[in-house]
Amino acid sequence: MLQDKREFDIIIWGASGFTGRLVAEYLFKKYNTKDLNWAIAGRNNTKLMYVRDSYLDNSIPILIADSFDEISLNKITMRTKVICSTVGPYSKYGSLIVKSCIESGTDYCDLAGESQWIRKMIDYYHKKAESNRVKIVNSCGFDSIPSDMGVYYIFNDILKKDLQISMRVTGVKGGYSGGTYASINNIVSESTKNKEIRKDLINPYGLNPEGEKNGPDKRDLNSVIFDKKIKKWIAPFLMAGINTKIVRRSNALSNYMYGKNFRYDEAVMTGNGFMGRIRGFLISIPLIFLASKPGSMMKRIFNILSPKPGQGPSKKEREAGFFNIRFYVSNESNTSLYKVTGDKDPGYGSTSKMLAESAVCLAKDHLGETYGVLTPSTAMGNKILKRLELNAGLEFSKIK
Repeated sequence: MLQDKREFDIIIWGASGFTGRLVAEYLFKKYNTKDLNWAIAGRNNTKLMYVRDSYLDNSIPILIADSFDEISLNKITMRTKVICSTVGPYSKYGSLIVKSCIESGTDYCDLAGESQWIRKMIDYYHKKAESNRVKIVNSCGFDSIPSDMGVYYIFNDILKKDLQISMRVTGVKGGYSGGTYASINNIVSESTKNKEIRKDLINPYGLNPEGEKNGPDKRDLNSVIFDKKIKKWIAPFLMAGINTKIVRRSNALSNYMYGKNFRYDEAVMTGNGFMGRIRGFLISIPLIFLASKPGSMMKRIFNILSPKPGQGPSKKEREAGFFNIRFYVSNESNTSLYKVTGDKDPGYGSTSKMLAESAVCLAKDHLGETYGVLTPSTAMGNKILKRLELNAGLEFSKIK
């Protein structure tokens, strides 16, 4: 293959950003440069040199390009097997690099949680990526690897179709960065201006192939309710809007491996009794601010309180973070319980490891002949599952 002759295995695009630097740090500490040829890239040489001098060493090459200059992007995508993109909001800065990867025959992975942008990439580039034998893999962080790979793990353990799976976040500790907040703001802004974007955001099957945007699932939870199945109060989960759509796209792309009547939903478990209900309402308050219209008073207040681009949780906060997710699985004969756990701050400490391992998996592992705009499970399957458990601090297991 042409990729086998390329200079680099991986180029981290946007390495001077908060998450990009964490991905670069992880690769530097985890992989010997003799085993993995990689570089960092972006548009600001001064910032990239600071990252290299402060967190890496001068053996790591620096490449310069611009998100809006296709010629400069082509010059870097042609030199590598994989582009690992951390440049968000992706709907503002991410489209041309995807196009360049497809034209250069270069695989790609990112952290995109912007379903409206992923929909656009599917519509524009899925068929071209298929014909060029390129894997474009979105959502390789906390959104949506625990959800997507969790369901994949469960199905391969049970081997039964048409399961009903309810994912519940039972414990999480971590912060968010200015980049994440900017991406969320961008989703809200675009959805208020464009009816078609809003339509796909609302549709549970909004990322499915055209003609297949339907099924038994309803819209994501948007209020605090009592879950009779698990006998706990539950509240809306911020990442459900992207996670559930990625899981359903995985099912569609795999020729409905999970079944046409497969059902999936996500929420945060808040506990029992009166206090469980109160915790649910308290969790929902920030979501109201996040979803408020641009320019509104609530949005202005939240803008002041939120971190700015380039800012995020400290190393101590990232190290102290964790997440614990449970999957309640029902079929005609019984109910099972599974869990996925992570050992660092989910949005950054754990996410940077998930994305880095996804890039290494694309570059180094022998994967299936599936191409296009894909999901983690359909692109990398058992190979990324093994890497996540061995290297990234994730654990997938059955409780009962």
